[in-house]
Amino acid sequence: MTPEEINKSAADLLTAERTQSQIGLLSLRHPEMTLDDAYAIQSAQMAQKLAAGRSIIGWKIGLTSKIMQTALNIDTPDSGVLYDDMLFETGATVPAGRFIQPRVEAEIAFVMKAPLDGGVTREDVLAATEAVVPSLEILDTRILRTDPATGQARVIFDTVSDNAANAGIVLGNARHAPDAVDLRWTGAIVRKNGEVEATGLGAAVLDDPVMGIVWLARRMHQYGQRIEAGQVILSGSFIAPLECPPGTGIDADFGPFGHVSISFD
Repeated sequence: MTPEEINKSAADLLTAERTQSQIGLLSLRHPEMTLDDAYAIQSAQMAQKLAAGRSIIGWKIGLTSKIMQTALNIDTPDSGVLYDDMLFETGATVPAGRFIQPRVEAEIAFVMKAPLDGGVTREDVLAATEAVVPSLEILDTRILRTDPATGQARVIFDTVSDNAANAGIVLGNARHAPDAVDLRWTGAIVRKNGEVEATGLGAAVLDDPVMGIVWLARRMHQYGQRIEAGQVILSGSFIAPLECPPGTGIDADFGPFGHVSISFD
């Protein structure tokens, strides 16, 4: 894609977010687009958001489970940016109209105390992590999930361009040292409006959520970025996303690891 096409795509996505009106699949508009193009579109939005006064509080990793990768016919995760206006307190209510088609996933979040850059190891990630935290990710899509004319579903180029479908983050109050718990066996019972909708374990995330952070540090290095101290990293969901129309309440019970919830007006 040309620089002009990248900037136009970024502008269209920012307009879609502001007006709550989805755009068509970028992968149909630009069938030649690559993953590098998609991350360039994401970065172009980042530059505009930072210029408008937003700040980066962290990063998210998506498409870490085999079932989601198979569904999209890919073999790699993706990543997106967490901004300061995306953070919700546990127990909060999302006001009506804030998102287009919100969905929620349960994840383990990492709060960093040191930067990570380049070819890091699992041990490097643990040493750089201040705490691990129960969390929910709020997803939204500024791009149509399926093209109505052709029936084509969005692909990874669309999701990456759309900031990996990220829209919000909810952190629980519990904090744990990263080496004090077995994150592969850390999971949650997730209820929607009081009914159990999903359960899962951290092992669904690349067999170990820590390895998601390893992947992210290496991916970011390729694009001249790095994880900074104080940032929050969403390591990837271990459940399928739950649709959250108005009136939905989501409650994730992580057992001894903690608890986190969010509601939607």
